[in-house]
Amino acid sequence: MLDLYGHPFSSYTWKALIALYANATPFTFRQVGPDHPENSARVQAASPQGKFPLLVDGALELFEASVIIEHLARHHPGPAPLLPIDPDAAIANRMIDRVFDNYVMNAMQESVDEVLREGTLGESTRARVAARLHRSYRWIDGWLEGYAQPDGVSLIECAAAPALFYADWVAPIPDDCARLKAWRAHLLALPPVSRCVEDARPYRHYFPLGAPDRD
Repeated sequence: MLDLYGHPFSSYTWKALIALYANATPFTFRQVGPDHPENSARVQAASPQGKFPLLVDGALELFEASVIIEHLARHHPGPAPLLPIDPDAAIANRMIDRVFDNYVMNAMQESVDEVLREGTLGESTRARVAARLHRSYRWIDGWLEGYAQPDGVSLIECAAAPALFYADWVAPIPDDCARLKAWRAHLLALPPVSRCVEDARPYRHYFPLGAPDRD
């Protein structure tokens, strides 16, 4: 039995959960937080910065959501392949995975970190984050024109869904990125993603920039 340590409101926990749900992979969810100090202690000891998600598979501990998904694809496969068998196609998927982590999620996180640190979001940070996200949005919108979307989910969908879910709250996807707006809606309607959205709903008040009711 697999154990996944994380929190239902965590974007990177979502990333791993989507992969597990897509293939109906049996696992036990170990929530990290004040009510579960033993789970928090396990996570803190497992990686350099003690961040989740953490997947425990027997004696093996794996952190970083992309690594967890690669492990699931190789050792716990199911109907959703998660990664292409062709090595070159897999490299291309990994590249887009990094786009969503580094150029969407991490860009958005700068504004969240400032609010948590300072209690407010400065206009210069707001403008800088929005500019970075809008540039990423437009690149992704163009990339989508040639993207052959899978029937289920791959590493790309696992990364894109939580990144776009939260980033759109901070800097809404502009109307001139129609493909991206439609794809975000498509992602949120996928059963593995919708399950994450609903399970996280009770924790929306934790989001320091306000929790939109539209999703």
